[in-house]
Amino acid sequence: MVNDHSQRPMLTLLPPAPRICTTAVIFGVSTTGRDSMRGSQMASQDNPATVSRSRSRILFATSGGGLVVALVILFGVGRWLVMEDPLVKARAIVVLSGAMPLRAIEAAKLYRQGYAPEIWLTHSTEPGATLEEMGILFAGEDHYSALVLIHEGVPPEAIHTLKPPIVNTADEIKVIAPALAPGQDDTVILVTTKAHTRRVRLLWRRLAPGQGRAIVRAASGDPFDPRHWWRNTRDALEVVREILGLLNAWAGLPLHPAR
Repeated sequence: MVNDHSQRPMLTLLPPAPRICTTAVIFGVSTTGRDSMRGSQMASQDNPATVSRSRSRILFATSGGGLVVALVILFGVGRWLVMEDPLVKARAIVVLSGAMPLRAIEAAKLYRQGYAPEIWLTHSTEPGATLEEMGILFAGEDHYSALVLIHEGVPPEAIHTLKPPIVNTADEIKVIAPALAPGQDDTVILVTTKAHTRRVRLLWRRLAPGQGRAIVRAASGDPFDPRHWWRNTRDALEVVREILGLLNAWAGLPLHPAR
């Protein structure tokens, strides 16, 4: 009788697969791939063409941003130039020289509203001095401003002309500030045009510190358009003149008018 156990096939157990080696190979391939990618990135970064393109993009972005900022400042400068102080009652209303009759009309309106009992005018030397040399009579801007004030309902006895002659706004402030007598109301309302308001305030603070309070007001009838000042030559020239005047004031008034 044949033993059944002798006919059964013999099973041979094989050792397990070397997983550690396989894993090592896989890891080796992965590490090599990463090293290759890093090398290619470093090579691309060191490439002069790549560096040049990156710098060009940065320069373009910086230039574009600077241009946008410059345009915002440029188009907004008209509104920045215009500023007004809240109205309060004052010793006098002063009509600054220039832009006749707009400033005088505004001063008369403030007078009728009861903001001050007097209106002061400044006396400009030009063009009267030049015309006088030619034998041509010119009464002066203050004379015509007084006529405008009277026409607008201001009594002649309320109008006073400050005698020291002036050439520019700085001269006017040097004349107005001492006229405010100590012990009395030392507040004045300075009437000018819109674009001129910021420079007037700056000059008062620079030239008349502690000599009274200035309320700066703009003529409401002034056609200056602060939002679209670049659309006509009148407003554009006014902005340029005021910017130059402000720069001169900030620098300490190194530039003086020709006399």
